[in-house]
Amino acid sequence: MLQDQAHGLRRLFAASKTRFVPVVSNPRVMGAGVLLEGLCAAFAELNLQTLVVDAGEHSPQPSELAHVDLSNCIERLSPKVTYLAARGLPLRHINANGSCAAFLDAVAAAAPEADVILLHAPAAELARVVANREVRPLLLADTEPASVTEAYAGMKWLTQRAGLMVYSLLMASHPQLRVATRIAQQLHSCADGFLGAVLRDWACLDPRNSQNMPLTSELRHLARELLLAAPPGAALDAASDATPLRPARTASSRIAAAH
Repeated sequence: MLQDQAHGLRRLFAASKTRFVPVVSNPRVMGAGVLLEGLCAAFAELNLQTLVVDAGEHSPQPSELAHVDLSNCIERLSPKVTYLAARGLPLRHINANGSCAAFLDAVAAAAPEADVILLHAPAAELARVVANREVRPLLLADTEPASVTEAYAGMKWLTQRAGLMVYSLLMASHPQLRVATRIAQQLHSCADGFLGAVLRDWACLDPRNSQNMPLTSELRHLARELLLAAPPGAALDAASDATPLRPARTASSRIAAAH
């Protein structure tokens, strides 16, 4: 059945627009770059080209050419993965409504061969890019309480400011640790009880494992669900009529090296 799903996704991408996957950066997570690499590897298994747009807090500064020609700032990391250092770039595309949705148009135009655009950025910037769009943000965490608190804060921000209600979670942890299951259950409970949101699925990736280790079935499933949750072109087509943000209810080695 998993093979049938993978085959169906390949056919779906054969004649479709780019999918957009927002990843909420978490500066408390050690090895966040390895998590991004694992996700890219899962997309590569589906024969998809992924562009990682890295705008996280610890990401490299963009090239001085970024405001002139983004395409010349994109690095090739592997046959299936490209990388754009983009810290602060979304805010360069902000409009009078406080929306940065035009940033997606600029990135898509710079990388027309990308099947998946993975935007790794803080919740506040993601909210300005994808408010009220049909996307499912991916939260990052590890087993340290500070990282879990940060992941919940990102979910709360996006729920209240961008109207996004369904999330996935990728944890830097050994898949068999009971604490990982407890953390996922805790986030699921808090999302439902306090935010009215849903943590739909989750997976673990052990940053200590060799890059040559096979991907887990849970990570493969998570990657497929993220793709299926992002209709082709939905976030990009909506950029021209971006919705203002809601007010808050309350006050590869290249990737890994950047984190």
